[in-house]
Amino acid sequence: YWVTDFTRPDGHFGSRAEFKAFVDAAHERGMKVYMDIITNHTADVIRYAEGDATGYAYRSKGDFPYSRKGGVDGPAINEGFMGDEDRSEANFARLTDPSYAYTPVVPAAEGDVKVPAWLNDPIYYHNRGDTTFSGESSRQGDFVGLDDLFTEHPRVVEGMIDIYAGWIRDTGIDGFRVDTARHVNPEFWQEFVPAMLETAKAEGIPNFHIFGEVYRDDHDNGYIAQYTRRDGFPAVLDFAFQQGIRETVSMGKGTYILNDLFDGDVLYEGGEEAALGMPTFLGNHDMGRFTTMLRWDNEDISTGEMLARTKLAHAMLLTLRGSPVIYYGAEQGFVGDGNDQAAREDMFPSRTDSYNDNTLIGTDATAALSNFDTAHPLYRLIAELSEVRRAHDALSKGRQVVRHYGQEAGIFAASRFDPEDGREYLLVFNTSAESQSANITLGYDARTFETLAGTCPAAVSAPGSAAFTLPAFGWAVCRVSERGE
Repeated sequence: YWVTDFTRPDGHFGSRAEFKAFVDAAHERGMKVYMDIITNHTADVIRYAEGDATGYAYRSKGDFPYSRKGGVDGPAINEGFMGDEDRSEANFARLTDPSYAYTPVVPAAEGDVKVPAWLNDPIYYHNRGDTTFSGESSRQGDFVGLDDLFTEHPRVVEGMIDIYAGWIRDTGIDGFRVDTARHVNPEFWQEFVPAMLETAKAEGIPNFHIFGEVYRDDHDNGYIAQYTRRDGFPAVLDFAFQQGIRETVSMGKGTYILNDLFDGDVLYEGGEEAALGMPTFLGNHDMGRFTTMLRWDNEDISTGEMLARTKLAHAMLLTLRGSPVIYYGAEQGFVGDGNDQAAREDMFPSRTDSYNDNTLIGTDATAALSNFDTAHPLYRLIAELSEVRRAHDALSKGRQVVRHYGQEAGIFAASRFDPEDGREYLLVFNTSAESQSANITLGYDARTFETLAGTCPAAVSAPGSAAFTLPAFGWAVCRVSERGE
């Protein structure tokens, strides 16, 4: 994340050749390897001559235009440069002085620390101070002080394409997770993404997958969907799904939230079909674990209730539309103290006190012990539902139709349909802490059910309706086994 050399792994982990060997070994085992990449910034090397007294506050293009040194009243610089909206090489050739907002200074000892060498030139950075994560600064400010690349500059676009195309060609990786995607201008992605896909195709890598991280705490997916339309990402991390599950399963809000979420699937480029491939998740290394959020949202929650709610959340993750992403340790009942480093416990015996005092769920183990327990209830649940998902294409590729929701916590239901024969699968979840019953609508040709998970009724109550009673935080995955005319 704090990158100096974009051409090799961190030396603690090995060489580029060893990484290639790792990818090859994964492929031999039927596994794919994605790289978590970044183009928004580099390590924090550049300093400002104006010093710490400025607080590195963001200096806008209006107050500090490219045409003046140090503000609108400063001396003229960069004659003929027409601003960053003209992204031609001819225009950027006129941008020769980077001291329009701050005066960038590179310490002598770090003058050539970045690789490739072009990254050591301050002209390829915005140099406007720290981002406030809103407005203009969201794309042109330094992300927590890290040097923000001038991604409008054609040399930066070319350089980043060369860097990551090289990783594809040299290592045969299968995809990219793109960090801080929303902090880079759309035009950059409009060039970068097709270049990566073309490189992968030329290398004979099938289904090379790219998805962007567009961090947003909102179950309305309209914001993240724009990055598939305007910016050209094939997919984005489904933060809307994560927030929707948190609001319903952890916060106890009405299940209408999930209907609102899925209603927005039409906004993705490619619509509801594209939404089937959005990477869905419950927690991650940045925001923290889902179990931790349960603690935040329910101050006096017991470990037993945490386990029940966590199981329900994973049942929804593994059966509702999307491409599920499981954060390591979820299957071992890890419960972190917070986000970022506090959510990055070891699975092998930890020596970190702040990890070892955590209370895990579904086990008597602690982080001080080895946590590779294949008998853990969450491990077993994830394994069992993963096998169900693998055996039934409807749960991974089938279109989804919401069947039931309400204004309070309780029953949420949706149907998935086999992409080949149209057979219906009914998914029913209870987000309430009490048993709930409901008559669920479904296709009028449904007659009987096969239970794939949970407890399903043997048959419909009447054509077009099935009666369900689910325990607190319960679920059912039901395949229509017999169909009528």
